[in-house]
Amino acid sequence: MKPGTLYLIPTVLADDTAAQVLPAQIAARVAALSYFLVENARTARRFIKSVAPAQVIEELRIVVIDKDATPTDISTALKPMQSGLDAGVLSEAGCPGIADPGAELARAAHQLGIRVVPLVGPSSLLLALMASGMNGQSFSFHGYLPIEKPKRIAAVKNLERLALTQNQTQLFIETPYRNMQMLEDLIGQLQPSTRLCIAANLTAENEFVQTNTVAGWKGKLPDIHKQPAVFVIGR
Repeated sequence: MKPGTLYLIPTVLADDTAAQVLPAQIAARVAALSYFLVENARTARRFIKSVAPAQVIEELRIVVIDKDATPTDISTALKPMQSGLDAGVLSEAGCPGIADPGAELARAAHQLGIRVVPLVGPSSLLLALMASGMNGQSFSFHGYLPIEKPKRIAAVKNLERLALTQNQTQLFIETPYRNMQMLEDLIGQLQPSTRLCIAANLTAENEFVQTNTVAGWKGKLPDIHKQPAVFVIGR
């Protein structure tokens, strides 16, 4: 039997923005599927109902594949697809496979000969890079930097070195409740002429995206405590 298709389905970055940021293809695909592999079940159910109201949530098969999922969990989740069932992968926010467990599902699917189809939708990383005004031809995303302050500072200095010596834009994120600590470290450790972009609440009504030198940011930092943000360093 021909295996099913694994659809990587982008979700919204901000509440109540589906109509503005998602193409019609997303709603149509969500409405057509009965099997979903998701990072967070509650978030996934809410998203499915918002874009495909006719779906009866109780009739759907929803399997959680999060950061704690084992190879056995992933293999078991993909088994129905080997019998021909299509599945949709839903991240908690944004595009599956980018800084979330969806990447492991896609990797395993390729190994099993399952077709993987990425669908179009918002990515906070690409939106931040686009708006930063920094080099979009050479860039690197580093996920979360270390929590321990000495290691975090060393990582920040290394990213700055790469940005300045290789003209390679550096992107990373932080747990929202530690955003202000991260900003303080960036302003305190980066060179005054290094450029820093702060991109918070992307696609939301209170979206904030601004690039300035480290010297220019001093005394003017936005309050992005507990707000989803992307940090971009470049020259």
